[in-house]
Amino acid sequence: VHVGESGGGLVQPGGSLRLSCAASGFTFSRYAMSWYRQAPGKERELVATISNAGGSTINYANSVKGRFTISRDNAKNTVYLQMNSLKPDDTAVYYCRRSNYMDSWGQGTQVTVSS
Repeated sequence: VHVGESGGGLVQPGGSLRLSCAASGFTFSRYAMSWYRQAPGKERELVATISNAGGSTINYANSVKGRFTISRDNAKNTVYLQMNSLKPDDTAVYYCRRSNYMDSWGQGTQVTVSS
């Protein structure tokens, strides 16, 4: 199992970013996928989850609800996180992983929200 996160960067408050997570080593469409984040000095937290196959079931942390959108493209083995109306509190390293599996973490992608 391997995942590779990308798309992070430095953005001003109120800005947007789209993160991508390319997965390999398993049948992607069969598994729910999740995005997590870890801010400096804080524990890693679950941000969003999308169910397998068509992704009809989606859940968000309260802190990002209404601002972030998770989606998946099974043909590309990729899960996305569209982040809008970014706040400084969203600054963190963002990771993806199969939901409910203790896979090794990828390298993550750094998101910094600052003016």
